[in-house]
Amino acid sequence: MAPSALNRPAAQALRLAPAPRPRRIRRPLGDILVETGALSPADLTKALALQARQNLRLGDILLAHGMVGEADLTRALAEQYDALPVDLEALPPDPRLIDEMGIRTCLEEAALPVRRLGGATIVATARPEAFEALRRRLPDGFGEPVMAFACERDLHRAILATRNRHLTECAETRVAEAESCRFWYGQAPRNILGAGLAVLATAAVLAPTSTLTLLTVWALMTLLATTLLKIAAAVTTLRARRAAPPGPPPERPAIARLPVVSVMVPLFREEDIVPRLVARLGRLTYPKELLDICLVTEEDDDTTRAMLDTARLPYWMRVISVPTGSLKTKPRALNFALDFCRGTIIGVYDAEDAPEPDQIHRIVRRFHERGPDVACLQGVLDFYNTEKNWFSRCFTIEYASWFRLILPGVARLGLVVPLGGTTLFFRRDALEELGAWDAHNVTEDADLGVRLARHGYRTELIGTVTREEANCRLWPWVKQRSRWLKGYAMTWTVHMRDPRRLWRDLGPWRFAGVQILLLGTVSQFLLVPLMWSFWLIVLGLPHVMSDVMTPPVMLGVGALFLAAELTNILLGMIGAHLGGKRGLWGWVPTMHVYYPLAALATYKALFEMVVRPFYWDKTSHGIADEDPGDGSDI
Repeated sequence: MAPSALNRPAAQALRLAPAPRPRRIRRPLGDILVETGALSPADLTKALALQARQNLRLGDILLAHGMVGEADLTRALAEQYDALPVDLEALPPDPRLIDEMGIRTCLEEAALPVRRLGGATIVATARPEAFEALRRRLPDGFGEPVMAFACERDLHRAILATRNRHLTECAETRVAEAESCRFWYGQAPRNILGAGLAVLATAAVLAPTSTLTLLTVWALMTLLATTLLKIAAAVTTLRARRAAPPGPPPERPAIARLPVVSVMVPLFREEDIVPRLVARLGRLTYPKELLDICLVTEEDDDTTRAMLDTARLPYWMRVISVPTGSLKTKPRALNFALDFCRGTIIGVYDAEDAPEPDQIHRIVRRFHERGPDVACLQGVLDFYNTEKNWFSRCFTIEYASWFRLILPGVARLGLVVPLGGTTLFFRRDALEELGAWDAHNVTEDADLGVRLARHGYRTELIGTVTREEANCRLWPWVKQRSRWLKGYAMTWTVHMRDPRRLWRDLGPWRFAGVQILLLGTVSQFLLVPLMWSFWLIVLGLPHVMSDVMTPPVMLGVGALFLAAELTNILLGMIGAHLGGKRGLWGWVPTMHVYYPLAALATYKALFEMVVRPFYWDKTSHGIADEDPGDGSDI
């Protein structure tokens, strides 16, 4: 192969090897680095000790611990394997060859076809030790593969530069159309919803008593169902806690080979919180050579990117930029970044999260102890700005009862678990089998929980805590809650497009659970104004339903309301106690005012379902000043 076979830029970018030399014994990478002065003997000893315990390449360990620079490692690997170092900016790969090999294969194998020269194809790889195995899996049309070397980050940049549009389209449509809410792109679903609301309004005008009576019956039915579910879940959780053996758990044998864990952190207009985020993630105690933190930003988010450019990120923490597409949502960003993750376990954090330092260790241990049917682990969420104001206190009480009491019980009862949006960890193979996240669903976590159950997988709650920032202002709280409720409603419409199939997939018990958790929740908030209007009857004021709501009926309705409120108060107090925040007990009764505020969010959500179904109403972070520290006081 002669330089004349390439154009001038290619010849400069690719230093072709001399004529083939006799086969020689390959020198150890560490020796090459030490001889060139790029690595100290002491660091080499430490790295080799780590490699003996982990199934990792030496170069990855050296980079993760900052023992060598990427350029020095690239030169050493090229020398070790007598490879052709290639500059993929000066010699961009042929997109047709990438398509022939397959983008996903390129990413999985950390290899990229660059140029076809006569009967040979130059293939750049970041894993030269695996090139012989890769050679046998390359397309026949590649002829004789010639190995070149490039670091993995350069390979990723080259793929993004040539095939970002294809990757973007895939990120937006990973989930099968039958399980995605992107059918809302058509006017039919929105027209049906709009027509339904119009019919309901017309009925309320023409036959107010009958219409409101039916709505009242529905409200009471859903209130009873949701209250009974909360009680059953709470009792199940408390029984499990009581049955647990006292004292610390027994010592368990160490896992022989820990897996690589990738954690994606979506960032959008989060420039104020980047320094704190980097510091908090730096407290994680999982081996850094096995940790792959992906900070996922939007291509047009210049302020966040500028802040990240000034931050000194360790090698195990990298930035993935998501190209602009037809929509801008968190699940779309996660889908795009997933292909670039290295781990067999995939996690998700939010920008303001402060996880417990040993959290990844506990996640890996739980997956190791469970069978492959447990595809997802949901951690406990708490807040570090609880004392900011009344909103933050109520939010803390709500999360305490939900994540420490109700959700663990829902999982133990065998029901579908509507996931939270953070402190989520998945087995990668199961996540990819499902198509990952629905890019069009603004409550992608709850939807993914339903799809996991439909495909035969289970979700477990794990008692490791991540503290985040409670939304403590009225309108931002309403916007956040409207996004959640819009997602709940759209998730319900997606999975109820074929109720019989949903019944077959879930069975009657979990099918009923989905109706209560999704439809029941939205219905309760939607009908809050109707329920509160009954105070007019109690106060002796005129009401359309005065003739229907006779004293015996009012007594029964009042008893149900009282039972539901007492249940909420009791669950709030137990949840606060379990979270170590008994100081919030005095605030629990005020939840009677806090919960109905979600009615505003529900009506906003219904409006957006008609006019902006995929709009992501972003929550601003960085408002709280509290520093969660290292999480030792959780």
